[in-house]
Amino acid sequence: MATSQDQSLGSSSDETCQLRFREKLLAIDLELKVQDVESLKFLCIGFIPQNKMDKCRSALHLFDYLMTGEMISVKDAFFLAELLYTIKQNYLLRHLGYTKKQVEHLLPIRGRLSPFRKLLYELSEGIDEENLKAIIFLLADKIPKGLTSSLSLLAYLEKNTEIDEDNMILLEKVFKKVAPFLLRKIENYKREKETESLPQGQEEIFTPSDIKRFHGALTETIMYRMDRKHRGHCIIINNHSFTSLKDRPGTHRDAECLKLVFEWLGFTAHKYDDVTKGVMDKILQEYKSHPGHADGDCFVFCILTHGEFGAVYSSDGVLIPIRSIMHHFTAQQCPGLAHKPKLFFIQACQGSEVQTSVLTEADAQNSKHFSLMDSVPTEADFLLGLATVPGYMSFRHIRDGSWYIQSLCSHLKKLVPRQEDILSILTAVNNDVSQQVNSDGTLRQMPQPAFTLRRKLVFPVPQNAHLLL
Repeated sequence: MATSQDQSLGSSSDETCQLRFREKLLAIDLELKVQDVESLKFLCIGFIPQNKMDKCRSALHLFDYLMTGEMISVKDAFFLAELLYTIKQNYLLRHLGYTKKQVEHLLPIRGRLSPFRKLLYELSEGIDEENLKAIIFLLADKIPKGLTSSLSLLAYLEKNTEIDEDNMILLEKVFKKVAPFLLRKIENYKREKETESLPQGQEEIFTPSDIKRFHGALTETIMYRMDRKHRGHCIIINNHSFTSLKDRPGTHRDAECLKLVFEWLGFTAHKYDDVTKGVMDKILQEYKSHPGHADGDCFVFCILTHGEFGAVYSSDGVLIPIRSIMHHFTAQQCPGLAHKPKLFFIQACQGSEVQTSVLTEADAQNSKHFSLMDSVPTEADFLLGLATVPGYMSFRHIRDGSWYIQSLCSHLKKLVPRQEDILSILTAVNNDVSQQVNSDGTLRQMPQPAFTLRRKLVFPVPQNAHLLL
């Protein structure tokens, strides 16, 4: 009887664990969006038979197939953790008992996704709507109509053997025309693949000069150069007074903070107050062809003004698309900045004005429909830091300056000496600003960076780093 009872209790315990595991999977499913499910299906190609994959209509169907194939279970759900990590849904790892750092630590020994699968997914993330349309047009004779996403396009090319882990020629030809910044991902993939295929047991002897040269080449591969004659120019457009819009008290504090911090970082800062559309055009033309770019590391352009979705106002009330401003500094328009990071920071609303407290104002005018996706040039080496996400307002204290610019300056001063890269710094800014509220606790703000940077951007620590801390 004792044995029978033990078996019964064991069976009951297993059923309870299985139920709890399925509850966790259900919780994950509820937080995944349609695009997330498509991403998971793409990553599972090769793990789940195609006929079953075609029947997947939700993450729950996918989870069932993964359990049936014993790729995930109550005792081992790491493969699902790897999938969620790959699609950057790290906050869902908690349901599986993992943290992001734990997954990163285990991936080298437990990861199951092939480098080829991960490469295709990374490429899909880099293909925006505009690029996708161009690629579909170029490949019209090779693909059927109706492909609506980069994932479906790549899956079709792979299924029809137009691409495979040893043949990326077609994509390389297309990307060379449409999205050259993605070629580096393919080059890195090839390089890693060649390294893995080298015969084991063979040793190479390198001289100290070889090692120094390799280190320099590696550093340049993963980080932007920051060792030219000067750091570069920083332009600050500071609009306080307007001909037809309300004033922006507090903006002068932002402008001075930006000037102080970027000069501290080694830039030559130029501040322009109350800039009309005509003056803006002259400034853009001047710095588009500035000879100093040739010996500079970087370029920064800051705009403090009123704004709408995807555009900013000049002091005489003319609405200027952000993309048209940034377009002046593409490699074709401004060769001196080719392959160098170009940073744009914009303190302006991206949505309609709402009622605010007395000391907190919004930088919004009536919203019009501009596409943020069209703001950043499709070529590489651009970063656009917006004070707020599309459709929403950004806030400026009439004495202390804006939440976003003040946080940006504060975190640059704090994190550059720690050798943090610019994207890590902007992530910290996002976290800081998202936790701020106005005086009555009703208004919040979330900044948004958009970028096509190919390398890490780490500003050298200023020799007088302690002076601004």
